[in-house]
Amino acid sequence: MKRNVLSIAITSLFFVYSCKNAPVAKQEAGKTEAVKSNITDEQLMDRVQKDALKYFWDYAEPNSMLGRERYHEDDIYPDNDKHVITTGGSGFGLATILVGVERGFVPRKEAVKRLSHIMDFLAKADRHKGAWSHWINGETGKTVPFGKKDNGGDLVETAFLTSGILMVREYFKNGNAEEKKLAAKCDELWKGIQWNWYTKGGEKVLYWHWSPDYQWEMNFPLEGYNECLITYILAASSPTYSIDAETYYKGWTRNGTYLTDKTKYGLPLYVKHNYAEEYGGPLFWAQYSYIGLDPTGLSDKLVKNYFDVNKNQTLIDYQYCVENPKQWKGYGPNYWGLTAGYTRNEDGSTGYTAHMPGNDNGVITPTAALSSFPYTPKESMAFLRFMYTQKPEFIGSAGPYDATSINYNNWFTPRYLAIDQGTIAPMIENYRSGFLWKLFMNAPEIQQGLKKLSFRSAKYGIK
Repeated sequence: MKRNVLSIAITSLFFVYSCKNAPVAKQEAGKTEAVKSNITDEQLMDRVQKDALKYFWDYAEPNSMLGRERYHEDDIYPDNDKHVITTGGSGFGLATILVGVERGFVPRKEAVKRLSHIMDFLAKADRHKGAWSHWINGETGKTVPFGKKDNGGDLVETAFLTSGILMVREYFKNGNAEEKKLAAKCDELWKGIQWNWYTKGGEKVLYWHWSPDYQWEMNFPLEGYNECLITYILAASSPTYSIDAETYYKGWTRNGTYLTDKTKYGLPLYVKHNYAEEYGGPLFWAQYSYIGLDPTGLSDKLVKNYFDVNKNQTLIDYQYCVENPKQWKGYGPNYWGLTAGYTRNEDGSTGYTAHMPGNDNGVITPTAALSSFPYTPKESMAFLRFMYTQKPEFIGSAGPYDATSINYNNWFTPRYLAIDQGTIAPMIENYRSGFLWKLFMNAPEIQQGLKKLSFRSAKYGIK
């Protein structure tokens, strides 16, 4: 798959994957059968969490045991990249495995063994000033370039991974000897990341990439609002290589200029979504940073409640799909949700794009609604129930396929992406129990880092 910069300007960091040699149109589904309509909500949530867990438990890359960038049921990999693992998606995978342990879907002892193996692999893999690259060769631990100049550290992907590492540490730190050893490995990995290096010599902003060959030539400062908030939280919380509060407020908030008074469907957006100020961006912006970071009642000097930011973005996406201005067949209260993922190209082949109201081509990405459970439980449950009881052709071996379209004769691609499948079980669990939120938010360094940045959360005693 060749990468091209996305034609619409969401951020300069989205990439399109064109798969011109991929099988076209609808493929024959597996043996999945529709579940009975009398299944309870709790049973449905169990089912989809178990299914999504399979991506990281049953179909993990076999040497590293981390999350593959992609898993294709059709076994067609145009770039021969079955062995490539994804750093950020693997972080979501760590959170998914923790959900599996907590729910009793996987044995705790087996999870500890696998997670210990993962941490050993990460310790030996290529690192760039402590950060990992976007892609890693699962067989060797060597950096796999995401692009010519993107062959070094990727701080955002590292942040998503680190969020998972910290939750693993917190979950096992008071356990038996083997579990404490695992927690110590996690702690060592976390303390080795040189977050402040990525300020490019002390600038008051974090940068996404650094390469040992091309230095700072990628030149992507992390400025809000998009999916990158967790990067600043972790950088401020680091006990070894932290940034100061000025870097957060000058960099991430663009000197406090990223607030907005715009509304859509009567719902305030609160912040300016990068290049998507009318409707907000793709829904992963309300998900990736919040696998561990609990937005409930969370505020800083500028934003009064991050939960409202995420809830309104999700409801705007939902209302757009219900309004359905392009008149796509199938869109409605039971079938909605636009985010980045695989897509249907005009010729029927499989591609990649960042779906959102400003870039809507009739393709619904199931992770969008499923990973929105904390914000829209009623609307997300309607989608979940519709998927499993009425659209079994959209369900594969690891849950709902990555891209679907009722409009195009029930088209789907029998493929999965780690960054999409990896948010489903964690975000549903945060809705059900707050499990991962409690782990992350109660980590001592996170508490201190949030206080440093003037965040407040009555729920966690952060004042």
